[in-house]
Amino acid sequence: MEIRGEAWRTTPYQVACQISRTLAENSVIAKVGGELWDLDRPLEGDTSLELLNFENPEARAVYWHSSAHVLGEAMEQYYGGCLCYGPPIESGFYYDMFLGDRGVSSNDFPYLENICKSIMKDCQVFERLEVSKQTLLEMFKYNKFKVRILNEKVDTPTTTVYRCGPLIDLCRGPHVRHTGKIKALRIYKNSSTYWEGKSNMETLQRIYGISFPDSKMLKEWERLQEEAKNQDHRKIGREQELFFFHELSPGSCFFLPRGASIYNTLTAFIREEYHRRGFTEVVSPNIYNSHLWEVSGHWQHYNENMFSFEVEKEVFALKPMNCPAHCLMFDHRPRSWRELPLRLADFGVLHRNELSGTLTGLTRVRRFEQDDAHIFCTMEQIEEEMRGCLDFLRSVYGVFGFSFQLKLSTRPEKFLGNVNLWNQAEKQLECSLNAFGECWKLSAGDGAFYGPKIDIEMKDALGRYHQCATIQLDFQLPIRFNLTYISKDGTDGSRPVIIHRAVLGSLERMVAILAENYAGKWPFWLSPRQVMVVPVGPGCEEYGWRVCQELVEAGFMADVDLDPGCLLNKKIRNAQLAQYNFILVVGEREKLNHSVNVRTRDNKVHGELSVAATIEKMKRLQQLRAVRAEAAF
Repeated sequence: MEIRGEAWRTTPYQVACQISRTLAENSVIAKVGGELWDLDRPLEGDTSLELLNFENPEARAVYWHSSAHVLGEAMEQYYGGCLCYGPPIESGFYYDMFLGDRGVSSNDFPYLENICKSIMKDCQVFERLEVSKQTLLEMFKYNKFKVRILNEKVDTPTTTVYRCGPLIDLCRGPHVRHTGKIKALRIYKNSSTYWEGKSNMETLQRIYGISFPDSKMLKEWERLQEEAKNQDHRKIGREQELFFFHELSPGSCFFLPRGASIYNTLTAFIREEYHRRGFTEVVSPNIYNSHLWEVSGHWQHYNENMFSFEVEKEVFALKPMNCPAHCLMFDHRPRSWRELPLRLADFGVLHRNELSGTLTGLTRVRRFEQDDAHIFCTMEQIEEEMRGCLDFLRSVYGVFGFSFQLKLSTRPEKFLGNVNLWNQAEKQLECSLNAFGECWKLSAGDGAFYGPKIDIEMKDALGRYHQCATIQLDFQLPIRFNLTYISKDGTDGSRPVIIHRAVLGSLERMVAILAENYAGKWPFWLSPRQVMVVPVGPGCEEYGWRVCQELVEAGFMADVDLDPGCLLNKKIRNAQLAQYNFILVVGEREKLNHSVNVRTRDNKVHGELSVAATIEKMKRLQQLRAVRAEAAF
């Protein structure tokens, strides 16, 4: 809505109250002229006004940021110590605190929660103050971390703080009106971290929480957390013998045969798509002289996250990404406009030196592979290539049964390159998204410094969002590597654009997401346990073994249960619990007819079929790649 406000007197909350008391009470934050705005902060003139509730992602982030201040106040009251950072995150918030040699225990959580509840009950007002940097340096001289933030991050004479009860904290805001707006809060995890993630800096204690405007929402979150705990990919990995980790190679996964089967099937799936979509697969080295990363700019900004070492008095590093190598491939000989778009795909092994405290199963590792590709194209080809990338994305995610949401992230405040170039590229991305036909949102100013991008978040069966795919334009690497091609008119020096593109993202992370999404009940085409052959008795074991061999030769993951100490029903039940998609029971009748009796892990009985017919049906299901293929048998 458009608001004619009397400057410095009318607030968004007052406007909301004039419309509806319910609207006012349900509003978390306002958006004034496109900027997030405290509900009690006076308007500064005529403007547009939006009132956002908890369902809005931006409002939810504000709500959780405000909750982080409540947690910070409770931590300061309970521990003393020095508060550091307290931001909102994808699901909740955390606050970091320096406690010297002391640690934090989960036994502290109930006490902290009680303090938080008291703060919430007090309805402490969030008050926005603008204070001079010099005053704040004096005010926070007891906290070396806040002093660092002021000296390193604040380059203006004044900055904002928020006062909430006894807590005054450096913060740009905005916040909810008062702490009473936070109705339900849970502290659920703690960990250790380093100041700004640097291992040579102080160790901090991090406490995580989540909050909601309704206790029912908290109970639903707790239910989903319990469900997610039961579906944790690390638990599934152990139970199904898919992978493990070892202290002698932290952050690097050991994929066992069944886990490697899933990994390789995913790779083969993407390779098929590459073949259909005009991508050329390449293989690039793992180790490069640091000069390469200096040219690309990664050494200046990313070298702490790289594994580097000395060879013959030169510094080398394991690659954390493929793009600089693909630039060398593009540049190794003269290129013509006729070769563009050039789509280079690479499953090369990548290494990133993640801190040991951040390693989390398959979702955060040091060694991983991506379905990584870089498209070298002309400015005029961007729109069509983007459409191709989006179609690739929809095709793959459709197979897994994932829905997704899209955001166009445009030019940030600090960017490199020509404004007209940015505007032209952003327009092409917008046209590609419109032609794609799916809903998308604009995320103004959230592009990378080197080019605009399309952010993709997919939704799993537990309602969680994951960012795996990426589609990013890059104007800077072609300049850094001086990449050129000969244009149609025969002149050299035309500059290509690079599209960074991945659909699965990290294969390791995708295996984790799929394991949790399917709760270990893998779809047939991806399953590491597709078929279990169960002989009725000792006289049918040889036949059962032969059937199993036929299935293996036909390309399926098949096993035969020859355990003499197990009864038939127990064998069938064991196979179902182990999540074999199909259980083939063979007795004297099946032996005579060269057939099998087919049932599924969900105990649906399909009856007797010849081995040949069963194999043909399974081949069709393999090609179909249905999420619930057993139902279509």
